[in-house]
Amino acid sequence: MKKTIIFSIVVFTLFSCKKTADYDASGTFEADELMVTAEATGEILELKLNEGQQLTENQQVGMIDGKGVELQKEQVLASINAIDEKTNSANPQIQVLQSQMNSQKANISVLQEQLSTAIRERNRVFNLVKSDAATKKQLDDANSQVAVFQKQISVAYAQLQTLNRQISSIKEQISIQNRAILSEKNPNQKKVLQIDDQLKHNIIASPINGTVLTKYMYKGEFATVGKPIFKVANLDEMILRAYFTGDQLAKIKTGQTVKILVDAGNGETKELKGKIEWISPKSEFTPKTIQTKDERANLVYAAKIRVKNNGFLKIGMYGEVKL
Repeated sequence: MKKTIIFSIVVFTLFSCKKTADYDASGTFEADELMVTAEATGEILELKLNEGQQLTENQQVGMIDGKGVELQKEQVLASINAIDEKTNSANPQIQVLQSQMNSQKANISVLQEQLSTAIRERNRVFNLVKSDAATKKQLDDANSQVAVFQKQISVAYAQLQTLNRQISSIKEQISIQNRAILSEKNPNQKKVLQIDDQLKHNIIASPINGTVLTKYMYKGEFATVGKPIFKVANLDEMILRAYFTGDQLAKIKTGQTVKILVDAGNGETKELKGKIEWISPKSEFTPKTIQTKDERANLVYAAKIRVKNNGFLKIGMYGEVKL
C-alpha cells in the first residue's frame, strides 16, 4: 500500500513538471472593443441591430430624429431667399441705355454713309472746278457738307462713350449696394453647412468592420449625446494578454512570432500563431486568474500578442504561449 502511494506521488509530480514545461506564459483573449455612442439628441427612429451581427465600416444601422435641426435649416434657407429678393438688378436701367446705344450706333452708320456720299460729291465738284465746269462756291459748299457730317459723327461717338460710362457706373453702384446686402448671406450659408454636418450626426453607423457585442438601446428610446448605443469589436484578430516573468524578458521582443495553445476540447490542444506587438515597460503583480511558469514569481510583465481568428477564439478564452 505504501509503495502504491509513493508511486502515485512520483507520477503526479512528473506529470506536473511536464505540464509546466508545456508553456512559457498564459493569459486570456481580448478584442479591440469600441463603444458607439449617440452623437445627437432625440428619439431613435430606426435601429436595425442585433447582438452577434456582422457590420462593415460606415454601415448605417439606425437614425436619430433630427426634425428640430431640419426646421432650423429651413428657417436659415428662408432667410437666404429673403436676402436674395432684396438684391437689386441693374438690368432694367442697362437695357434702356443699351437701347440708346443701339440707336446711336445705327445713327453713326447712317452718318458715315452720308459722309461717304458727301466726300464723293466734293471730289466730283473739285474735278469740275479744275476744268472750269463748276464754281469755287460750289466746292466750298461741298467741303462744308463733309465737315458737318464729320462733326456729327464725332458727337455721336462721344455720346456713345457717355452711354458706356453710364452703364459701367450703374453696374458699380448696384454691385456696391448688393455687396452690403449679400454680406448678410454668407454667414447664413455657413450656418446651412454647419446644420448639414450636424444632421450627419443623427445617423447611427458602425465605425469599424466588426461584430456587435452588446446592444444598449432600442428603437423608440430617447438618445442623448454620449449615451452608449452598442458595442462593437473586430473579432477577425484577437489579443492574448499574457504575462511573462522577469527572467523571460530576454527571450521575447516585439514583432516576435510565438505559438499559442488553446483548449480544443476532448483533452486536445489547438495550436495557433501569434505575434508579440507590445510588452509592458513596467512590472505588476501576477493576476490571480493567471498562472506563470514559475509559480514563485510575484511580479510579471504584461504583453499583447495578436492572433488571427478564424471564428474559434472567443473573448475571455484562456490561452498559453510557447516561445
